Amino acid sequence: MVETARPSGMSRPRKLYVKSYGCQMNVYDSRRMADTLAPEGFAETERIEDADLVILNTCHIREKAADKVYSELGRIRQMKADTAVQGREIVVAVAGCVAQAEGAEILRRAPAVDLVVGPQSYHRLPELLDRAKRDGKAIDTDFPAEDKFNFLKNPTREAVRARGVSAFVTVQEGCDKFCTFCVVPYTRGAEVSRPVVKILAEAEHLAQAGVREITLIGQNVNAFHGKGPDGTPWTLARLLHRVAEIPGILRLRYTTSHPCDVDDSLIAVHRDLPQLMPQLHLPVQSGSNRVLAAMNRRHTRDDYLRVIDKLRTAQPAIEFTSDFIVGFPGESDDDFRQTIKLVVDVRFAGAYSFKYSPRPGTPAAEMTDQISEDIMSARLQELQALIDRQLKAFNEASVGKTFDVLFEKAGRYPGQLVGRSPYLQPVHVMATSDLIGKVVRAHITETTAFSLHGALSDTDNAAPRSSSLLATAEA
Repeated sequence: MVETARPSGMSRPRKLYVKSYGCQMNVYDSRRMADTLAPEGFAETERIEDADLVILNTCHIREKAADKVYSELGRIRQMKADTAVQGREIVVAVAGCVAQAEGAEILRRAPAVDLVVGPQSYHRLPELLDRAKRDGKAIDTDFPAEDKFNFLKNPTREAVRARGVSAFVTVQEGCDKFCTFCVVPYTRGAEVSRPVVKILAEAEHLAQAGVREITLIGQNVNAFHGKGPDGTPWTLARLLHRVAEIPGILRLRYTTSHPCDVDDSLIAVHRDLPQLMPQLHLPVQSGSNRVLAAMNRRHTRDDYLRVIDKLRTAQPAIEFTSDFIVGFPGESDDDFRQTIKLVVDVRFAGAYSFKYSPRPGTPAAEMTDQISEDIMSARLQELQALIDRQLKAFNEASVGKTFDVLFEKAGRYPGQLVGRSPYLQPVHVMATSDLIGKVVRAHITETTAFSLHGALSDTDNAAPRSSSLLATAEA
């Protein structure tokens, strides 16, 4: 029998451990789960061994992501058995896209799991825990008619401060594109945009609690069309301008975008809005028109390059990252070479590359011309080596420049702070902790594999909200 109620006189609060897999949306969802459970007496812990409730918030984009969840559940099963011997019971929940896709199969394959909840139902966690306590197991993978955001509670200011000066805000969920390799339309549902008033209220709450950078997120964020306070649908560009007006918000970002939904208003906002950082994640997946058509991406190679060119014209300082899939069914050597050429032509500041992973229920999984593992591995190695060289070159080009850095936390060494450049590069400098949450100029002196090191350019020069947040070269 699952026991979640706090016994009378219990001295310690119940502990919640949440582990996120996959995208930024899952990170956001995990935090909202914790916010939902806080009034129920749950306090977050970073140690799974201390938890009374363990939630794995899962990703189903690739097979390995799902495999990792089941591997983790195997370890948790042993931990749960060990703690039961000690007289303490742990409740285990699987949430997110694997939960949505596999549902009751999770309970069959992993008997240690007490609760399965899909990404559209986690606002029901308190009642689902009660159901699991009553019935032994609980599952909810429906797409509810009500909007979960109407039920989610804002985090306390203490919780916001503990999470740092940067935060995600979901503005859009689901996807209507139906790429042939992707499970998102099936696990997250159709595109839905949140009302502008709800988004602004959440962003204002975060700003008042000390957040200085907000990233607007969605599966297809630039398809945002939420209802504005004037009753008309707003574009993402209009929303970005409005969020930038919130006192305390120094920086804005958005992710993840689809090339087909980069309209002229969004391009203009990169030119006109200083708070919008000059870095954009714009997945392309392949450089081959034939493969793009088979993927149902709805754009060609040239379409993608035109979007890149327009954005660079509007904002010359902008840099791009992307996603690539190698070994999509039917991908020839020539198709792969076209992908390599695209990477060379665009000069990405970084990218994520993956071997194609067939997901059950997607059209690509039924295609007959699947690529062998050996070929996929060789292509991935070549592509990732090129991407790594471009990342290294981008970081090395930062040496000698001065960036406006948003400092986020203390570093590994006494007196060190870590912040982010406008391009999301970690920047390490020696500075006092009172600069956390401020944007300050730092001169970059060296680079390591994945981060930059430098010194404060002017400790009294915190960049104002209206200033340009780009890099400048110093002689």
